[in-house]
Amino acid sequence: MHAVVRTYSGSGAKKLLDLLEERKQEIEALIRPVKGFVSYVLIRGTDGGASMTVCQDKAGTDESVRVAGDWIRAHAAGIGASAPTVVEGSVILKVN
Repeated sequence: MHAVVRTYSGSGAKKLLDLLEERKQEIEALIRPVKGFVSYVLIRGTDGGASMTVCQDKAGTDESVRVAGDWIRAHAAGIGASAPTVVEGSVILKVN
């Protein structure tokens, strides 16, 4: 499995998380069809937040980054949030 964490901070990040929360059904419908999708989590922090997507392989997480970026450009460009910091890699432990 492969995971990608997108961390949103700085100017506009809180507004972006507010928008993502308001439109969470739309976000779910966007991410769920990604090939190899395993899970998605959206985390609110004090000044922004993060999302984590887990897929069966890197191709899936690459696709999730693309669709997330496309959605943000289409629906949240005016918020002024900076591009997220992205960390990705192989999942070495998963506990359910």
